[in-house]
Amino acid sequence: MTTMTINEVKAWLQTAKEDDPLFGELQSDGRAGIQKLLASYERKLEKKRLELERHLEKEQFDNGFRKSPESLVAGVDEAGRGPLAGPVVTAAVILPSSCPELAGLDDSKAMSRQARECLAAAIRKHAVAWSVHIQPAEEIDRLNIYRATRDSMERSVEGLSLGPDAIIADAMALNTDAPCHSVVKADALSLCVAAASVLAKTERDAYMDRLHEKFPLYGFNRHSGYGTAAHLEALRLHGPCPEHRQTFAPVAEIHVGTSGIPVREKTIMDNL
Repeated sequence: MTTMTINEVKAWLQTAKEDDPLFGELQSDGRAGIQKLLASYERKLEKKRLELERHLEKEQFDNGFRKSPESLVAGVDEAGRGPLAGPVVTAAVILPSSCPELAGLDDSKAMSRQARECLAAAIRKHAVAWSVHIQPAEEIDRLNIYRATRDSMERSVEGLSLGPDAIIADAMALNTDAPCHSVVKADALSLCVAAASVLAKTERDAYMDRLHEKFPLYGFNRHSGYGTAAHLEALRLHGPCPEHRQTFAPVAEIHVGTSGIPVREKTIMDNL
């Protein structure tokens, strides 16, 4: 039986290999603290196994759109279709056919902001090509949100440094040179679409943080422009700012004066 202390075992497990014979000794160790550490280690191993399994499934999904191993497949996704303020941001990402460095990559909405930002850096480093497009609120008002999102997605594809041979878009049919496959919930099935989702989300979060510095009355850094109770109350008190989507309710419901500027917006506009 090992003479290691519980703290020594805890430190050893940080770098232990699964086939180390010491595990056999530890499994027969009667100390409750040792058994608790082993159980925690097994849970972490199982989580990694499942993570790798999902990763390989997503790579296999993307590879199904390749005509050859050298074919380039781009994933396209968006962030910010639903908010009352700020842009919709889209991204296009081409990944290599095998990219183990991105194991753990998932739909951006399923991850913490810190995890998204770490993965965004890895995506930019390991992607074959990537592109981000920011569609401003005024274009959303001019085109409507569906057309503005589609236009932005197409522009993100055009921004890639390499032309893809196939495109996977999350629930959107795009007018592109390469064949586009519209897939519902693609960010949960495709690795390259999940990568695009992360880039779009992190870019939009950064944009809304900057917007908060410019218009601090609305709390954009907390709700990213979505119609939370706090945002709706700020909108009621102060009226919309220039980054609000004027065609979205309840922004559109604000009384418009003869000047064409919403009455409560005048305070904001005067301070610009």
